[in-house]
Amino acid sequence: QVQLVESGGGLVQAGGSLRLSCAASGSIFSIKTMGWYRRAPGKQRELVATINTSGGNLNYVDSVKGRATISRDNTKNTVYLQMNSLKPEDTAVYYCNARVESTAGLFSSWGQGTQVTVSS
Repeated sequence: QVQLVESGGGLVQAGGSLRLSCAASGSIFSIKTMGWYRRAPGKQRELVATINTSGGNLNYVDSVKGRATISRDNTKNTVYLQMNSLKPEDTAVYYCNARVESTAGLFSSWGQGTQVTVSS
């Protein structure tokens, strides 16, 4: 069994910064692509950023380009999302995703989500 646990969400004023973390634990052989998604109130879940196993091939949704940085620490099975110059439209529940190879095979695992609220 693999678990993803996010942290770092909270309430921040517009223009502020947050750093989200997501740590994977359990019977893990390797972690492939990791990413962050978000779901704003009344909207569908959207991809925010992804990063491959070696820390490259970074992808960002256009709305966060230049304001967000995704990174990972493979020694800690952890992925991070640094977000700067936050806007009220960044308000959402942020979910971590990882493609994990474990004793159960290769599958996509999700965290429980962490709320980010940006006040204007």
